Amino acid sequence: MSFAYKFGMGALAMLLLSSVLMAQQVVPDSAAVVSSASKAGPGTSTRPPDATPSTFDKDNQPQLEERDERYRIAAGDSFDVNFELSPEFNQTGVAVQPDGFVTMRSVGDIYVQGQTVPELSQTIREAYSKILNDPIISVNLKDFEKPYFVADGQVSRPGKYDLRGDVTLTQAIAIAGGFNQNAKASQVLLFRRVSDQWMEAKLIDVKKMHKSLSLKEDPTIHPGDMLFVPKTTLSKIDRFFPSAQMGTMFRPY
Repeated sequence: MSFAYKFGMGALAMLLLSSVLMAQQVVPDSAAVVSSASKAGPGTSTRPPDATPSTFDKDNQPQLEERDERYRIAAGDSFDVNFELSPEFNQTGVAVQPDGFVTMRSVGDIYVQGQTVPELSQTIREAYSKILNDPIISVNLKDFEKPYFVADGQVSRPGKYDLRGDVTLTQAIAIAGGFNQNAKASQVLLFRRVSDQWMEAKLIDVKKMHKSLSLKEDPTIHPGDMLFVPKTTLSKIDRFFPSAQMGTMFRPY
């Protein structure tokens, strides 16, 4: 499965401008949390809409969730299903529809989007348990979205790149052709999804790392990360913001 992505400079500029208007002063330390809620008075909730209590600690500061690194089924994926004791129900190339459903022989439509492969196997097993006695099945992914990262802004070759093995931020910039002459290398932005509703934006001083000849603070890129190299100084930005704001940059068509 292949996707083309729109991540225009205009859309990103709007996102950054919105963040600037709402943000408090940035603290480069990754442990610091910057948001407009940080100045709330005693007893004021800092929990964003739809956030779960587990996302925040007792001091009302956002905390990064432990992300499940297992691949989750997405629209456009396809897989094979094999029934060990009932091969007549075997199916190949089962495609996940845009609405997240798949159509399975004899049991109809099943919603599978967002499930890991073990969860998908259990879902199918439960569906077929209505017509088979304790079915034994195996699921093999055939076509799925490969891990990737996106590089945008003042790099020589902006675009979407396959993520193979462990790649750090500075290596990702090199893969994208390195900084161009207008790059603000001291304020590289790394966008990362931390939950289904929230994204994290982190400022990283790559110029300082190069100058000090130390890459100890060079973060490892995760699948789906986006790095953005600005042209001018970014004085303020929210660390956490709703992931819906990234929709204009990551829109499959």
